[in-house]
Amino acid sequence: CKGSMTRPGPEHRRGRGPSSYWMQDPDLVFRELNLKEGDTFLDIGCGTGDYAIRAGTEVGRSGTVFATDIQEGLVHALMERAKTEGLENIHAVVNDIRNPLPFENSCIDICLISTVLHSLDLNQALPMLLREIKRVLKPEGKLAIIECNKENLDFGPPLHMRISADELNQHISIHGFVNVSHADLGFNYLSTFVAQS
Repeated sequence: CKGSMTRPGPEHRRGRGPSSYWMQDPDLVFRELNLKEGDTFLDIGCGTGDYAIRAGTEVGRSGTVFATDIQEGLVHALMERAKTEGLENIHAVVNDIRNPLPFENSCIDICLISTVLHSLDLNQALPMLLREIKRVLKPEGKLAIIECNKENLDFGPPLHMRISADELNQHISIHGFVNVSHADLGFNYLSTFVAQS
């Protein structure tokens, strides 16, 4: 997974750096995300920015993609890549996931956190993070989370760091979100949530 994953085989080695993008079928992920032309997408802990780049093409010129990562080098590399690929709708900023999000209220349609949460102390990090996500999401906005299946594999985070879908649902629901869908991605899973009104 992001930050600690040795990809399972040569067919997955399409990028470098922290990204879970090629661990599963990206088309399946984006079918689940169901981005539309004009949407505003936020990738928290974007790593190499593979999801942000794909989202930039999905939301079109009328849409916007925001991406954040704690590593300045990754943010810079993502903006350079977006420029090279002619994607002017991508805006990446350096931000620690434990700090407030630098975005306005009610401006995000879909927020993605991909293979980041297993590296955090959820009891410490989630209260502020989910409060901030709830603040920036539009009333009908969605939070999508990709995490590693809780299996003892010879790559990725150790078993004790992995978060099962049930454990994730418990953690997220405490903070006022409801699970609305779940997709098995193979090595990983994607759970989608909406904020309770």
